[in-house]
Amino acid sequence: MPQSVFDPPERFVAGSVGPPGQRTFFLQASEGERRTTVSLEKEQVRLLGTSLEELLDQVSPVEGSAQAAEQFVDTAPLDTPFDDDFRVQRLSVAWEPTRQRVVLEAHDRPDTEELLDLDPEQDWPWTGLPPQSLVVVLEPARARAFAIRCAASLEGGRPSCPFCGQPLDPRGHICPRANGYRR
Repeated sequence: MPQSVFDPPERFVAGSVGPPGQRTFFLQASEGERRTTVSLEKEQVRLLGTSLEELLDQVSPVEGSAQAAEQFVDTAPLDTPFDDDFRVQRLSVAWEPTRQRVVLEAHDRPDTEELLDLDPEQDWPWTGLPPQSLVVVLEPARARAFAIRCAASLEGGRPSCPFCGQPLDPRGHICPRANGYRR
């Protein structure tokens, strides 16, 4: 699967699987029987949602508003099975002005310019495999609905320490603001 393009997808969601502190995050695009699921880091999901909101606020404040997105917000769980097709290494978000659409790309490799600087003798996990990517094209209201789903998928994790902001482990945590004492 070198490149999966969904223009537009029937469904595009972010979600997580697993107990708080051990969750795995996914993006899932589907159209008919075709589905692509990719895994990524929690921070990537947060940044993706934030980047989409900022982009839409600049280029499509009316069509991409939260009010316009209400009808498209998807709260259903991820479709099963959620075996990832690849692990996301690089994300990009862009605005296509001619079609008035948001284009989201997820790639399994770092930027190609970075690859040129790497030692070709080193055995990388993707050596010999073609690059994989997921491209999703969304209208502004659906992109905002996806950004809302990104934020919702981050909820339900471990609560934050009120003193340092780090996630609280169920067994407690060593808080740097309490000089290393457990809270």
